[in-house]
Amino acid sequence: MNTPTAFPVNERTYILENTGPPTLQPPLQQPPPQLATPDAPPKIPPGLAGYEGDDDPKKEKSSISFTSFNYINSIVGSGVIGMPYAIHQSGVAMGLIILLVVAVVTDAALCLMIAAARTAQVTTYQELVRASFGRPGFVLATGLQFLYPFISLISYNVIVGDTLRIVLIRLTGLSSESVLAQRTFIMATSTLLITLPLSLYRNITHLCKVSLASVVMIAAIALAMVIRFSTMFNLVPASDDAWDLAKDTFPTTIGIMSFAFMCHHSSFLVFESLADNTQERWNKVTHISIAAAAVLSLVYAMAGYLTFTGYVQGDMFENYCWNDDLMNLCRGVYAFTILLTYPIECFVARDVLETAFFRDYQPQPFFRHAVLSVIIAILCMLLSFTTDCLGIILELNGIICAIPLAFILPSLCYVRVEEGPLFAGTKKWAWAVAVFGIVCFIAGTVSLITNFEQLSQCSHGEEMPYCHPFCQCYAVSRPAPPPRPPMTRRYSAAIITRSGACQSCLGEGFVRGKRGGREEFGCKHVCCCRLVVLEGCVLKRLGVLS
Repeated sequence: MNTPTAFPVNERTYILENTGPPTLQPPLQQPPPQLATPDAPPKIPPGLAGYEGDDDPKKEKSSISFTSFNYINSIVGSGVIGMPYAIHQSGVAMGLIILLVVAVVTDAALCLMIAAARTAQVTTYQELVRASFGRPGFVLATGLQFLYPFISLISYNVIVGDTLRIVLIRLTGLSSESVLAQRTFIMATSTLLITLPLSLYRNITHLCKVSLASVVMIAAIALAMVIRFSTMFNLVPASDDAWDLAKDTFPTTIGIMSFAFMCHHSSFLVFESLADNTQERWNKVTHISIAAAAVLSLVYAMAGYLTFTGYVQGDMFENYCWNDDLMNLCRGVYAFTILLTYPIECFVARDVLETAFFRDYQPQPFFRHAVLSVIIAILCMLLSFTTDCLGIILELNGIICAIPLAFILPSLCYVRVEEGPLFAGTKKWAWAVAVFGIVCFIAGTVSLITNFEQLSQCSHGEEMPYCHPFCQCYAVSRPAPPPRPPMTRRYSAAIITRSGACQSCLGEGFVRGKRGGREEFGCKHVCCCRLVVLEGCVLKRLGVLS
């Protein structure tokens, strides 16, 4: 009698253990796919893409809470700090309306997309579009689904380079001209030492705990922004269009906010990481995640815009002063959260390439996994060297990629794969989402083209004028001053700047200082520096009124 062996039977096994001829085994019958039911996710048989066997890196599962944190972390990436800029582009009232509408439509689209995928028995976005629209749909979805996270990774590098540069200068006292303080050096270092190693993870479940920390940090930054609003409101002068209810550039806002809520490209990965991933549990995760992201986005939008109004930048942190230690801490924390979000987006981009080019060569060897990760990270790093304007990146990615992926394709796929006529009553919400997406895409594209020059402007890493210790560069020109100075209790000190405007320090006197080889006067504290044009403000030029 032959002794059972722990190894697979092969020719060497027979030679060593059996002198008789090998017994032919009947061929293994591959089990058919198990159909999905309302209470059970579809089962993928061994040998097919998406099979969750013992060696599958997606085997580990997460609870609803951990899955929600992972989902929220993938939503509130670089888009959230562009919310104040979006409000500026659309007007206050229109911006808030668009924010709420985009959140509701995104929630509906996510539920429709997973429902359609369960009906079609597919486990990736590309396969869902293939099942709905054939090969052309597959190619379109693959291109968009790769392009979106790829451009997002570029925006992450831009954020890390800009924010950590300011923090490094503040902490070390380095000159802004130093090689170590250059944004390109910082982006290259963070890519090679942090984000690329993290991106080599093969299981996004490993990122659940850091995702929880990331979401907590995002909420803490929102609190800091509210605090800074109370201290900087009087420092930053309101722009002329600060309280416009609506502006003609509002379609680009839809792109930015769609980008901020865009998570469809990672939804299948998050869905696979959810334990007992029924439709009901997925809907619950979606509602929790979108609601939390909407609240955070609303706080970021209003706290940032009310503080800086028309001076707000695409990267909100560019508006805060470089010597503001609270916001420097927030800069560092936010850069850290971006570094944690980066691996999730890289995971998505890599998974798209796997599905598109290597779906018949599974399981994935680690070598191919590592090569794809390195290629994606290096290309994103090099492209991020070419721009320092975050706003235009958010707009382009939002309109070109996010709107089709978030609204148009998921709803049309649901219409195609669900049973019944195309215009059945059960498909009315899918049609509503599709029409919304098509209108937004057309309007956003037209607005982006016609206003491209205006939308592509940014501060280019320069400190904002109201943060300058000597505020003369931000002075308002006026004719020759009247003959007598003001004597009011509100202002304890004032000078006439070289441009003829009256500069005052609220509650503070002036100090003498050197700048560029010239002797100038400035406020004792940056936060109290205020530029006003006072009637009757006449002082000896660069003189001090006690």
